[in-house]
Amino acid sequence: MATTSAIERLKGLKKLLTIEREEDYRLYKEQFLRVTLDQRKKNGVTWYPIKINNEELGSGDLLHLEIERTTQIDKPHQFSSGKNVSLFSNQNNENYEITGTIKSVSKNSLKLIIHSDELPDWCYDGKLGINIQFDDNSYNEMQNALDVVINARNNRIEELREMIEGAIPLTFEKINDDVLIPQLNLSQNKAVRHILSVNDIGIIHGPPGTGKTTSIVQAIRLTLQTEKQILVCAPTNSAVDLITEKLLELGIDVLRMGHPARISDELQNSSIDGKISSSPYYKDIKNLRRNAEEYFRMAGKYKRVFGKEEAQQRTAYYTEAKTCIKEARLLEDFIVDELFKTTAVICCTPVTSTHRGLAKKRFDTLFFDEASQALEPMVWIPLLKCKRLILSGDHFQLPPVVKSLEAKKGGLDETLLDRCIKFKEAVSLLTRQYRMNTAIMGFSNNYFYDNELIADESVSAQVLLNDENSMLSKSIEFIDTAGCNFDEIQNPETLSHFNPKEGDVLFKHLQQLLLEYTQYEHLPTISIGIISPYKEQREWLKDHVTEFEFDRTKLISLSIKTIDGFQGEERDVIYISLVRSNERQEIGFLNDLRRMNVAITRAKKKLVVIGDSSTIGASKFYNSFLEYCEVTGVYRTAWEWV
Repeated sequence: MATTSAIERLKGLKKLLTIEREEDYRLYKEQFLRVTLDQRKKNGVTWYPIKINNEELGSGDLLHLEIERTTQIDKPHQFSSGKNVSLFSNQNNENYEITGTIKSVSKNSLKLIIHSDELPDWCYDGKLGINIQFDDNSYNEMQNALDVVINARNNRIEELREMIEGAIPLTFEKINDDVLIPQLNLSQNKAVRHILSVNDIGIIHGPPGTGKTTSIVQAIRLTLQTEKQILVCAPTNSAVDLITEKLLELGIDVLRMGHPARISDELQNSSIDGKISSSPYYKDIKNLRRNAEEYFRMAGKYKRVFGKEEAQQRTAYYTEAKTCIKEARLLEDFIVDELFKTTAVICCTPVTSTHRGLAKKRFDTLFFDEASQALEPMVWIPLLKCKRLILSGDHFQLPPVVKSLEAKKGGLDETLLDRCIKFKEAVSLLTRQYRMNTAIMGFSNNYFYDNELIADESVSAQVLLNDENSMLSKSIEFIDTAGCNFDEIQNPETLSHFNPKEGDVLFKHLQQLLLEYTQYEHLPTISIGIISPYKEQREWLKDHVTEFEFDRTKLISLSIKTIDGFQGEERDVIYISLVRSNERQEIGFLNDLRRMNVAITRAKKKLVVIGDSSTIGASKFYNSFLEYCEVTGVYRTAWEWV
């Protein structure tokens, strides 16, 4: 059955993955290993010195720390939740280190979970720092998964491999038209019925605001009527958390697997540690651990052993302590084994699906959400345990991150969703969206979705204010900085771009908008998001937003993020700062049209885009957008705010 084309393609994919891994490590070394401590601090990959403000024992007997940096205050950094880090001592050298995972981060402090129940003594000697670590475990798992797929013969993995290649046709059961979920619209119900008919591979294509997650969880709920257990994965912890929350809302029994630092606080009760804590055996486990601590304490009294009896007593205490710990672990293992056997849905990231507790588990169906953001080898990791694959996502939104240009040119960023979307019979498109009004939806609908999207009546005409004489009634504004000499600036260290003058115009426009909006007492409070594709511009905006006075009477929230930070989110008003302004018409990241689609489609009632038409206009995409703004929205010049 095996076809040469499928195997050769996957072998090529494996080579591209190696290239990406090498590039990723090269960038890490460039930022970290080959530079001085001061340069690492400047690059934002090291905090030093730091102080520990708080430490406490958390779930799973893991130590939780609160850490604060004491220099480089408010400077940009690369620490983020979920990243692996190491605490180090600079007392004599950096050989001392202990690893952990970041739980949450603010500008100058972070919460960290250490992979131990106590800190070593050297942590209290001063001169502590924290480094970001290079974590290549995901690369190992992806390479291992590809090896299994390439070598698969006469089994389900081989069949799926050949189906994805198009060598074997997909099969479907007869669609059951009796399935009707009142909470879902026509296209959502159609998608759920379609998923229930899939024997091999199915896709829910969910453009922005169409209720993709709502449809998926209903499909999972109905699938559980015929399957005892389902595996659900997504490429990011935030996406796994979201689908876990939605499943719990339906009353479905879910186990959210993963490191405690990577699971939201609200879902800790659904984690392994949380479920152990709520077990009837937990009291016994706590008593055993308490007894073990007491035996260790008593053994510690015998630091200097002068006689045979004392030595025997110390050994006896240690033996008792170890016995208690062993019994506690056996009880925990029993609880975890039961969880894996009985929980209806297991939710995790792909790499977490390799957990030893799932080593021998097999599932009928894998639901893989946000599949447009996952490299193909990443999807194969959990798929090795399953017979059927349901992908959900939007191949016109965020793609996976590929750092190597060579790997990207070779096609590493082509996802399984990209490959399988060509099987029209496998795809069900969600067409009714509940976020954007018709004008904001219109451009993306035409450019990406063949005008198949429909704005629901509840949102189709929504604007900030129903008054044609007010700018608040205009759904789209483009503010053109051409001719204003708002030249972009490149940070020589990060190579990222920013544009302070463009940022000034943005804040002045926002001041006017809020000032006018708050004059109408009957209007509801609103949320506002500011997006820029460039991290340097995001940091500039965050640093300077306090210099402008805003009337916050009717402002729920004001958030400033890059495009990736807004994936899956929405705001009443969205500002987009395009940054690029140069005579060469170079637009860099702006060429990533999928990311721009995400940015544009975050707005519900008003979209304000600020950029240089003479720089971006050479692009077919941006030229089309400018024309759309002239016809559908308002086209203004930045001179109004200069």
